[in-house]
Amino acid sequence: MHVLLVEDDEPVAQSLRRGLTRYGFEVDWVATGAAALAHPEPYDVVLLDLGLPDTDGLDVCKALRGRGDVPIIVISARSDETDRVVGLELGADDYVTKPFGVREVIARIRAVMRRVQPRTPATGSTVDRYGPRLTVDRKAARVRLDGEEVALTPKEYDLLSFLTEEPGALMSREQIMEAVWDANWFGPTKTLDVHVAALRRKFAGAVAIEAVRGVGFRLEIVEDAGPS
Repeated sequence: MHVLLVEDDEPVAQSLRRGLTRYGFEVDWVATGAAALAHPEPYDVVLLDLGLPDTDGLDVCKALRGRGDVPIIVISARSDETDRVVGLELGADDYVTKPFGVREVIARIRAVMRRVQPRTPATGSTVDRYGPRLTVDRKAARVRLDGEEVALTPKEYDLLSFLTEEPGALMSREQIMEAVWDANWFGPTKTLDVHVAALRRKFAGAVAIEAVRGVGFRLEIVEDAGPS
């Protein structure tokens, strides 16, 4: 999916680009309203900041909507209800208030795309299998071990879902905190260790979560293990 990101705050833009790219999105980043309106390539969705240096993002939203029906998600520090209402009335499909997490933005993108491009009923399974014992149903947010559903806290589920998206890949603590907790998380990462320990306990023998000192974690699928 091709995303046009219109954001003048470079740290925010780079964080979003990294997060979206990691989830398979192609991202074009521009920092002004003029660049957004002049962007030549097609895109599937627009992430639009309202606080642009050259023009009000609401004017850009109105102009983009006048050109077609490409979904527009406003991302803004303006939390006032009036700004939300005006943005939606000018054609925005959704409105996300800063600070936000990358996973929230991705969820909003997917929700908007489901509304504008309804899917036909699936004929196959939506469940992802990892080795002989573990399945993750991301549509229903359910995890099963040996066919039995495992009770997980919301963050445990988010962490497992994130790590299983690319088994074997080394994920830094910063990447994990950004994806599972918040793009603007600046606190200690001890909570990550606590959640990793919980997943190791609940899925022992099905997956192994390796700690790489000074870097982060790597999830490996145990392919030849039987039920414990």
